[in-house]
Formats: sequence, structure tokens, C-alpha cells
Amino acid sequence: MSFAKILFFIFAQNFENMNFVEELSWRGMIHDVMPGTEELLLKELTSAYVGIDPTADSLHIGHLVGVMMLKHFQRCGHKPIALVGGATGMIGDPSMKSQERNLLDEVTLRHNQECIKKQLACFLDFESDAPNAAEMVNNYDWMKEFTFLDFIRDIGKHITVNYMISKDSVKKRLSSESSAGMSFTEFTYQLVQGYDFLYLFQHKNCKLQMGGSDQWGNITTGTELIRRKTGGEAFALTCPLITKADGSKFGKTEAGNVWLDPEKTSPYEFYQFWLNTSDEDAEKYIKIFTLLNREEIDQLTCEHREAPHQRLLQKRLAEEITVMVHSREEYEMAVEASLILFGQGTADQLRRLSEKTFLAIFDGVPRFDVSRDELAHGLNIVDLLTEKTTVFPSRGEVRRTIQANGLSLNKERITSPDMVVDASFLIGGKFLLAQKGKKNYHLIVAR
Repeated sequence: MSFAKILFFIFAQNFENMNFVEELSWRGMIHDVMPGTEELLLKELTSAYVGIDPTADSLHIGHLVGVMMLKHFQRCGHKPIALVGGATGMIGDPSMKSQERNLLDEVTLRHNQECIKKQLACFLDFESDAPNAAEMVNNYDWMKEFTFLDFIRDIGKHITVNYMISKDSVKKRLSSESSAGMSFTEFTYQLVQGYDFLYLFQHKNCKLQMGGSDQWGNITTGTELIRRKTGGEAFALTCPLITKADGSKFGKTEAGNVWLDPEKTSPYEFYQFWLNTSDEDAEKYIKIFTLLNREEIDQLTCEHREAPHQRLLQKRLAEEITVMVHSREEYEMAVEASLILFGQGTADQLRRLSEKTFLAIFDGVPRFDVSRDELAHGLNIVDLLTEKTTVFPSRGEVRRTIQANGLSLNKERITSPDMVVDASFLIGGKFLLAQKGKKNYHLIVAR
């Protein structure tokens, strides 16, 4: 046994799950794996990479499967590499797409890269001195000085056009059924991605590339290029593309992508997305998007099936991933926000909410503006809800609702029609929340 293998064996004892392929298999995260991959990972500390196109300054939950693969890889004692596709992001991957992407400039790409790294740090250890500390690279760094002539001479000659057009991602776009066709730019994508693998193989000793099942063709182009160019052996592993039980696209809502950036998708909205998954999806997602072990998940699944109305799986799934991406504090605020929406929250909980979370909760609720100056002098509750706003159609209805204990302001019951509301009632210095009954909310904004 070589000295390197001895070191790996000693180092690996600190990790619970030594068999990465086995770990991903029971979690339902393997679609294809090249023969020999499992044996390689059991034999030596290995580097593997996942590519991420920096098309935005935030990851969205569609990226999370690849990110979780890297996390499990590191937990199993191996070295994860996150490749930001600065160069390939300028081209666009034709796989599973009918149209070309918009091209990005270098300034935008660098900004997006830095934002993505900060988010990845929630999942991967970039800072430790451990042999398997994560690393981030950008293929633009090795592609920007590569001339076209150099590329077609040194790389292009090793892969035939016949080989390239045999890939499903290319055949689909070149078929008679496709009206869009494919530009030469996109046709070269798999070769550029293949060179990424070759570069990392030569400079980072990276022997494994991972990605979604739609990437198998691109990844195997890389393994073939490595074989033809260096005589070396590299490996491929892909995960299934995640779908929802109803057939709709995973990670999409009416508002669009579910982002990891709290400014794009609030922690409350993020939490709600996972909380509202179906039972079938929750059983699948809790394996993929959490670090809970097999025994914990099996027990939780059994308990959920016995009492599905309690939504134990969804609650635990939402907790684990919200804490991982945002923080325990943001998770607890999201839970409090959910209680408020469904009538169980308190005035104190309401005032602790951030403005973004507050607005996310009451998105779509009828809104009214009132004068901040008038409010500073104080307004009678009846006048506020009938004359300054139209929360109620008449003064008599306000009074009857108060008498029936059916009116609250900022989650506190109104007991008298003579109550005066002033600026001290404002939540965050801006909002009043009027509530008729259990779920009939109206938002009043001081301007």
C-alpha cells in the first residue's frame, strides 16, 4: 500500500460514511455511475467537481442536488471542487434546452461567482486545513488566454465530430423536429466542458465529475478526452433530474425560482416552499436535501404515514434545509410568521418580524394608505377603518364587530370603539394590521 493510500485510510477514519456511492444510492441520488467509480473512492482520497453556470448572482434550489452531492462527497472524506462556469456561461449548454442563453460579460460573471461562493460556504468547508477542504475554481481563468487556433489544434483534434453529434443533447437539437437548430457556439459546449475536466485532471488530480443526468454526454466527453489526451482514467456520476409528483417542474413557483439569496426569496417564502410539498415529494426530498441518516428518515417516514395530517416530514424537511441555508434564527422567525398567518401568533411575534418577512406573509392582502401626520395626532379606530380606509363599509359594522370580539389590530383584540390609534401602534414604523375574524387581513401603510 502506497504512503498516500495509508494517509487516506487514516484520515478517512474520522468520517462516518466511507462509501459515497452507497450513501447516494439509498438517498435516490444516482442515475448513472461509471464502472470503477466506487472502487476508486474506497481506495484513495479523490477530488470531484460539479459545474455551476453563474447566470445569476444567487443559486436557486434547482442547484441544490449538485451542491448536496458535493457536501456528501466531503462528508465521506473526499475533496469537492465547485466549478463556476465563467467561460461556459458565456456560451450556454444546449442540454435539455431549446434556445440559446444570453451571454454575460466578465464583470457580471465575477460578481456572480463571489455571491455563489458565499452561498456554497453554507454547505462546504472551504476554510479548513484538512486535505479534503473544498475549493472553488472558474473555468474562465484557464480559458480566457486560450486562442481559438490553440484550442482546435490541441483539444479539438482528439474528439471527432461523429462522437460529438452522437450525444443525445446534440441529436435532439439537430433533429428535424427542432426548428431552432444549433449554433457552432453551442455545438462546441461539450468540448469546452470536456477540457474543463481535462484541466482539473491535470492540475488538481480531479478524477470524477458529477452532475445531473442531462450532463452525462458532456461528462463522458471529458472522460474520453482525458483518455485520448493523457492515457489516464477518469469517472462520471450523475443524479436524476428532480421532478414533482404532479409532474410540474421542481423549484418553480408562481413567482418564479426559489432562490437561496434572502433578498430574492425571503427565508419565510423559502420555508413555506418546503413546508407545502406533497407527502410523496417530502419522502423523496428529505433524503436528498437533508443530512438526516437512514434510520432517522425511516422512523420519521413511518410516523408521518401514521398521522399524515400532522405533516411531520414536511416540517422536518423545511426545518433542516432552512437552517442549513439561512440560519436557526431565520427558521424560527419563519415558523413564527407561519403561526401569525394562521391566526396563532402574538403581537410580540408580529413586531419581531423583519419588514421583508412581514410583507412576504401578507403579500396579496388588501392595502390602504393613511397619512403619517394624521396618525401622529391620533385617529379613532372607527374613523380609521371606515373614513381613512375602507376596511369596513360602515361605522355600524365596525361597532358590531368590536362588540362580537371579532376585530384585532396588530394581533391585539379591540374592545372599545373609542380607542385612539397613533404612531406608536405602527409595526416597524410603517404598518398596521387589521384583522376581521380569523383570516381576513387588511394592511394599512403610513406614508
